[in-house]
Amino acid sequence: MNKAAEKEILSFEDFKTEVLNDYKIATVSRECSLLGRREVLTGKAKFGIFGDGKEVPQLALAKSFQNGDFRSGYYRDQTFMMAIGAMNIQQFFAGLYGHTDINQDPMSAGRQMGGHFATHSLDENGQWKNLTEQKNSSADISPTAGQMPRLLGLAQASKIFRNVKGLEEFTNFSKQGNEVAWGTIGNASTSEGLFFETINAAGVLQVPMVMSVWDDEYGISVHARHQTTKENISEILAGFQRDENKNGYEILRVKGWDYPALVETYQKASKIAREEHVPVLIHVNELTQPQGHSTSGSHERYKSKERLAWETEFDCVAQMRQWMLANNIATEEELAEIETTAKKDVLEGKKAAWTAFTAPIKAEQQELVALLNTIAASSANKVFIEKYANDLAAIKEPIRKDIITTARKILRMIIGENGQSQLATWITNYTNTIQPKFSSHLFSQSDKNVFSVQEVKPTYDETAEEVDARLVLRDNFDAIFAKYPETLIFGEDSGNIGDVNQGLEGMQEKYGEFRVADAGIREATILGQGIGMAMRGLRPIAEIQYLDYLLYAIQIMSDDLATLQYRTHGKQKAPLIIRTRGHRLEGIWHSGSPMGMIINAIRGIHVLVPRNMTKAAGFYNTLLETDEPALIVECLNGYRLKEKMPTNLGTFKTPIGVVETIKEGSDITLVSYGSTIRLVEQAAKELETVGISAEIIDIQSLLPFDINHDIVKSVAKTNRLLVIDEDVPGGASAYILQEIVENQKAYRHLDSEPQTLAAQPHRPAYGTDGDYFSKPSVEDIFEKVYAIMHEANPKKFPSLY
Repeated sequence: MNKAAEKEILSFEDFKTEVLNDYKIATVSRECSLLGRREVLTGKAKFGIFGDGKEVPQLALAKSFQNGDFRSGYYRDQTFMMAIGAMNIQQFFAGLYGHTDINQDPMSAGRQMGGHFATHSLDENGQWKNLTEQKNSSADISPTAGQMPRLLGLAQASKIFRNVKGLEEFTNFSKQGNEVAWGTIGNASTSEGLFFETINAAGVLQVPMVMSVWDDEYGISVHARHQTTKENISEILAGFQRDENKNGYEILRVKGWDYPALVETYQKASKIAREEHVPVLIHVNELTQPQGHSTSGSHERYKSKERLAWETEFDCVAQMRQWMLANNIATEEELAEIETTAKKDVLEGKKAAWTAFTAPIKAEQQELVALLNTIAASSANKVFIEKYANDLAAIKEPIRKDIITTARKILRMIIGENGQSQLATWITNYTNTIQPKFSSHLFSQSDKNVFSVQEVKPTYDETAEEVDARLVLRDNFDAIFAKYPETLIFGEDSGNIGDVNQGLEGMQEKYGEFRVADAGIREATILGQGIGMAMRGLRPIAEIQYLDYLLYAIQIMSDDLATLQYRTHGKQKAPLIIRTRGHRLEGIWHSGSPMGMIINAIRGIHVLVPRNMTKAAGFYNTLLETDEPALIVECLNGYRLKEKMPTNLGTFKTPIGVVETIKEGSDITLVSYGSTIRLVEQAAKELETVGISAEIIDIQSLLPFDINHDIVKSVAKTNRLLVIDEDVPGGASAYILQEIVENQKAYRHLDSEPQTLAAQPHRPAYGTDGDYFSKPSVEDIFEKVYAIMHEANPKKFPSLY
């Protein structure tokens, strides 16, 4: 036999080995889905949603997925994760059980239900790993199409790395921008606006993104005819197809059960996206969902007998099996052995996962039972305690709720007895150990968290001139862009005209369109661009033109960005800075102050409310030395006010979570932030004329809030408190009041009722008069304070009305 023939035979053997390995992965994944459903139905797991029916196209995707690439997908992609070596059988079941050990469930440490996949971008200290040496999956979220905006940013990062000078040394994040971002979505979820917004933006930006649509004709129980025009997503997106004259997408279609065609299609898509930086849409149709949508129901209720029969025949794993047999790639015996081994391996992996999950809980159960029996021996309630202990011991598969509720109920029985202190100590220690398993990593726990940065005050020379405040921002951004090549900013009108208030004047001309860029009117994907690029080591600043427009993106901020560190147990981060402007805007749609809604929706993101542009610039400088996301709300009516130009641009830093006392006083503490501070200052001057001395505190940072508890120190001096805010009643003012009165325990120092002064409950009417009669005015503040002082001393301060 000549060498060429020998090479050809070896090549076929290698091909056969690869195909059989793929079939093994598909079979293992299918068995995980089948056994996973049984675990839910028998009560061992809470809920299950699996990837059965999507195995073969995911194998094809995995073959073209390279180190450095990123996935942004949804909860059916388990086969893909197994194929790239990012999840094994035991880890699959650990996720299903909600195991709180990140080593057992590396996807989320039990914080998300199974089917939500992630790889680790950060090491144990919260520092970046080399993302180019591993295959990456951004952490999934459940909201349908919620993964799409982030996908755009993951893809755009490659474009930035390829085109922006100064990033050559960022080799941990990119190899000349050759990485592809791969998206996956179910056909029904393409009806979401986030899908269309992202598809359009990716076509405009021409980024290396491959979007796979897994099409099984249904969205839960609802057929495609109720979901998609023409029942065909690739057909209605045909206008996005690129041609020789116009940029656009490469649109590919392939049947989800055709293994060789799938492999070829994904190789083609990878080459186009990777080399040409062109987005690709792959419509994978004729897929099935053998067990229905989830463990909540059966698809036999809504699929016809004909459809069910078709799904049995065209199941992708069954079709792959037939193809291998028909093409002499494998024998019946070889395939049967793979299938038998898969069943055995999955069962063993499931048992190992269950044992690892239950063992520590059973140890905790036994520890408490022993303690309760000891306490019972000397208790007047011995009989009742022993019953509780026996009932707890009898639970074969306890959860931690069973343990802690038993302990807390018994504590009530032994008040004043010798065992009370011992049990109370056990409960406290147990809670301190267990609670972090469910609550840690809302914010960064690395040495780059926001509290690691020390304040640096702005400095001024003797000839410092008073300039329009926007120039302080502009020149500070200039210093930032020069200092940090990884920093970029983008948004509506941010590029060519230098933003609507010219805080970026001349920056695009100086730093180029990749770093200072205009964006379309599409707030959700502006946020998504920022999230994805931040996850790949860049430092984006995403600009939302006005605060009210943030509502378009609040879902992405709340469900994706705010939860990222939490839902990955600190294994992924996106230190995105969101820039916007608000406060004292006029009109229903531009009122600029829905702060209560925002701060309660985006816990996990810092919310900073500087009163002027120097403070705002200092926040940008601080955040660029941290690894946490934040929202900065600049004062819209402050850009043309005069401020001195600092000499240390780019280096002065406003501390986060620290309030500032901007006027000393003795009679009452006035607390506010943003543009309202200027009204408070004016009111305080007028109050002085009637003998009322007000202390003014600028909050500066709503999240986090007054970490040094400086406000309560002021209240201890003045014994009175008024919170002024232009949000609706019960909005941010209620949050601020709780922080001061309850958390800082200011009630101990109050001689008068703590009060709030907020805007009207309706949106502000248009115009200056609309603003005056809708939001707090100087006169409102004066009279509110005066009324508080009248109640305290009516003789000195007789009633105004």
